[in-house]
Amino acid sequence: MSNELDHLHQWVGKTESVTDTVAAWPVTALSATLDRDDAAPKTGDELPPGWHWLFFLEAKRASELGPDGHPKRGGFLPPVPLPRRMWAGGRIEFLAPLRIGDAIRRDSEILSVEPKHGRSGDLVFVTVRHTISAGKTAAVREEHDIVYRDAAKAGDAPPPGKPAPQSAAWQRSLTGDPVMLFRYSALTFNGHRIHYDLDYVKNEEHYPGLIVHGPLQTTLLLDLCRRHAARPVKKLDYRALHPVFHSERFTVNGNPAADGASAELWTANAAGNLAMAGTAYF
Repeated sequence: MSNELDHLHQWVGKTESVTDTVAAWPVTALSATLDRDDAAPKTGDELPPGWHWLFFLEAKRASELGPDGHPKRGGFLPPVPLPRRMWAGGRIEFLAPLRIGDAIRRDSEILSVEPKHGRSGDLVFVTVRHTISAGKTAAVREEHDIVYRDAAKAGDAPPPGKPAPQSAAWQRSLTGDPVMLFRYSALTFNGHRIHYDLDYVKNEEHYPGLIVHGPLQTTLLLDLCRRHAARPVKKLDYRALHPVFHSERFTVNGNPAADGASAELWTANAAGNLAMAGTAYF
């Protein structure tokens, strides 16, 4: 695999730019998906932190999709020769508001392609930096970590969990049922079959249930801050630690610092283990 990975390093520094418009309908639909009672969005309203993931959606032709529902490898992202692609985490700065009606641009650059070896086999981490602008103003700066992994094998032991904190000042309990997962996949035009195809996820990926999206969990963490914090989130660091499945009740949690300048955030699965963990700065 080393020769293939040497080739992948040629993708470092690769760039692309895409444009979009902040439309109202996806905002309405995500608000409903998160069970919020928000007023109908109108031109000029601020986009909540993290909701930029509703835009710049990749619409590959059906013939250009791989067996897992993701676009086939290559193009902007490197053609990593490992079958499983997952959302590993990232760092986001919210620099200025994005508003309904804004014409926006996303400039992206591949910062690194790093091979590693873990308990489950070979891994490749790809980090992409995105800068989203409205006009000449940079509004969101984001570094997104993607991990590629070996194929799962039947009978593989699940990864060990790390216990989540026992108490939280902010908490919300919910189930990522198939309807929520379908709606979020549709809103983000995410064809990855692990989120909606139970036969595929059990027989090919060898998971016990549909997987709650990493960006959905991250959006729920940011939404928890909107529900409880007096100030908007200006920066979020987060990483995925353990899957959450559609059949289990999970919690979205936060503990603010005494000075109110930051908050530790996490989702925890039904067993009480950390799933997505991060720190928000206000």
